[in-house]
Amino acid sequence: MSIIAAELAAQRELIAKQNAIIAKQQLAIDMLVQKQLANSDLGALRGAGLGGAMQAIAPVSRETTQMMPDAPVGEAPPPEPTVQSKVEAVPEGQGVLTPAGRMVLDSSFEYTGSSTNRLVFRGIELVPGIQIGLIEASDADRTTLVTTLAARYGLTNRLEVEARAPALYRWDRIEVAQQRDEGIVRTIALKERDIGDVEFALRYQLNRPRGQRPIWVANLRVKSDTGKSPFEVTYDEFGVATGLSTGSGFWAVQPGVSMLLPSDPAVIFGSLGYLYHIPRNIDRTIGGAFIGRVDPGDAISGNLGFGFALNPRFSFSMGYRHSYIFPSTQEIGSSVERSNRAQVGSFTFGMSYRLSPRQSVNFGFEFGATADAPDVAVSVRFPLGINLRK
Repeated sequence: MSIIAAELAAQRELIAKQNAIIAKQQLAIDMLVQKQLANSDLGALRGAGLGGAMQAIAPVSRETTQMMPDAPVGEAPPPEPTVQSKVEAVPEGQGVLTPAGRMVLDSSFEYTGSSTNRLVFRGIELVPGIQIGLIEASDADRTTLVTTLAARYGLTNRLEVEARAPALYRWDRIEVAQQRDEGIVRTIALKERDIGDVEFALRYQLNRPRGQRPIWVANLRVKSDTGKSPFEVTYDEFGVATGLSTGSGFWAVQPGVSMLLPSDPAVIFGSLGYLYHIPRNIDRTIGGAFIGRVDPGDAISGNLGFGFALNPRFSFSMGYRHSYIFPSTQEIGSSVERSNRAQVGSFTFGMSYRLSPRQSVNFGFEFGATADAPDVAVSVRFPLGINLRK
């Protein structure tokens, strides 16, 4: 037993000596690290961890050097899409307002195509299938190309102004078949190219964004009558137009309000507006009939949809747009004619890709959902941001 006790005592003494040696070595290492860090570039060592710091201090063998990568492994996660990137693809005029001192030049191209078929019978029907009078069938294909130059400027961070100048190219092909004593088929091809109605807009953000509360923006749009009016188009002796208009022929004012509701990971948008046309006296004889005072139909319009950013560069939106157009009234001779109401609804889809911090490209698509709506509309926009305040 005495031999075992002596061996245990000798081992304890050996362990104590080894611990003392280890403590001295650790102290020397700590002093060396502190000295080297004091003389080293901390910017080069930041984020390297203990292994990286020791590698910068201690000698490294050739094999270890060959195994270490020359660049950081992996990539930093992409930044979270902001509200700005999520609303890039929403309909024009409903995004985030232009910051103070910044201008956005927006050039766009839009194609609109529609086709209508109409059958009209003017006469009497004695018995089903036996008609006396005029039967007229028409097939109209209408194509419109619009090039628009627009500029938006931020007066403050919550107030922006906008001006838009469109140029239109219209091409209509109308085929009319009339059945009298003998069949008559007429094909009318009309083309027109001219400036459209210039517009001005003012938008003001009513509240500041807080969390996931809606952002409300009041807007006011004024449309001029710079385009070629329907009453400036020439007509033949039968009252059939021989040209096309590029404007409505009336001034109009449209107040409205739009909304952006952040709802991660999407943004919900919507708008509501009322378009008021200012009536005027035409006082012109067209197709043998005197046209007096004309009051175009006003319209109530609104839309609702959402925008979603897949990454900081690409976003898309989907929604529905609808307009209810009130009947228009016009004095023709001694009588007052009243048109029918119209329902114009369409499904919308948009895409946006950010080319650079200042430049992006936006695509928009509309598909008619009602009989009065165009069949399809396709647009492409190239907004470019310019900072005017250095």
